[in-house]
Order: sequence, then C-alpha cells, then structure tokens
Amino acid sequence: MKLTTVTNVSVDGVIQGLGGPDEDRRGGFERGGWALPLFDDETETFLGQVYQRADAFLFGRRTYEIFAGSWGTGSWGTEQGDNPISLALNTRPKYVASATLTDPRWADTTVLAGDVADALRELKAKPGGELQVHGSGSLVRWLFDNRLVDEITLLIYPVVVGQGTRLFPATGPDTALELVDSQATSNGVTIQVYQPSGAPQYAPATTT
Repeated sequence: MKLTTVTNVSVDGVIQGLGGPDEDRRGGFERGGWALPLFDDETETFLGQVYQRADAFLFGRRTYEIFAGSWGTGSWGTEQGDNPISLALNTRPKYVASATLTDPRWADTTVLAGDVADALRELKAKPGGELQVHGSGSLVRWLFDNRLVDEITLLIYPVVVGQGTRLFPATGPDTALELVDSQATSNGVTIQVYQPSGAPQYAPATTT
C-alpha cells in the first residue's frame, strides 16, 4: 500500500479548527470554521472519491477521536448511511498511532503503540491501494520527517486565517515535490496532489 495524506489547509498553511468554532481552541485559537463556508459539492464529491480509494486509514489520536465521535460511534455517521465517506470509514480497517489509547470503541481499529515507523513500513509492504491519513497534523509532520509519505493531497481554501497551527513548522526537513494532479472548484478551493521526489535543488551562490 502507498501512504497518502489528505489535508485541508488555508492559503497561509493553517490546519486548525477548519470544521467549526469549537472544534479546536488550543492555544487560544478563535477563528475556527474557516473551511465550511467554502466546502462545496465539488469538494465533497472529490473527497468521497478519495475515501473510496482507501484500503485502510491511519490517524493520530486527536483526529481519530473526532472522527470516531462523528462518523463512527456518534449518531451522525450512522445517519449518513451510504454516504461514500461514512461507508469507507465504517467498513475499512483503521489504525491509530498512539501511546495512550488503550480501548478504541470504533470497530476494526488497531492501535499502533510500539515502533510506529516499523509498523507502518510493514503495512506499506502489504499489497493494496492506499493507506490514507486525513487531518492528523502532528502525525503528518512526523511521517514526513521519517520519509514515510508517498503522496500528499492538499485542499487549499482561498482564505488567510492569520492564526493557528500550520501544517508544517517554521523549521524542519526539506523535500522536493512533484505535482501529479491539479484542479480547482468553483468556490476557489484548489486541489493539488504531490509526490515527494527527494532533496530540493537550490540555486548556487552568485558571485560578483
């Protein structure tokens, strides 16, 4: 399986609190809900197709608990019935990278609590399509640091949030990306699909 990440992000790189004002107020964040006004039918259709491609899902603990409480054990996921996102999440294996989660209540969940990198390499070595990561910003950064990501999909919303947690920190490892697909919705959400392609090239120092 290839490991793919799917991330909703603002133009200035914010990933925090996209779903609503009370979704994630850590660090005094007060601008939650910035993505939903721009989430249109085209974006929903695209994401439904992405979820249907998944053979399994990988989450960090916080995102797992949010998804489990809505799409999984919560009533909302049940009410969605044959919604392609709900159907994928509730019928395919889920893995959680967590050293503290001991009793997951969402069916078909496996906790990866030991050497997560080795466990993921074993999963990636299995036949199949995609092991997808949705949200889970801290996990995504760790996966990039450990060179475990095969493909990154960014849904970039046309808004500058101006505060909140960014997808990538101010300092970290550098990676070149190859653009393999690009499209835009009528609401201005741009969807960019990249594959890591090794170390970036930098221009040489100029001499005068």
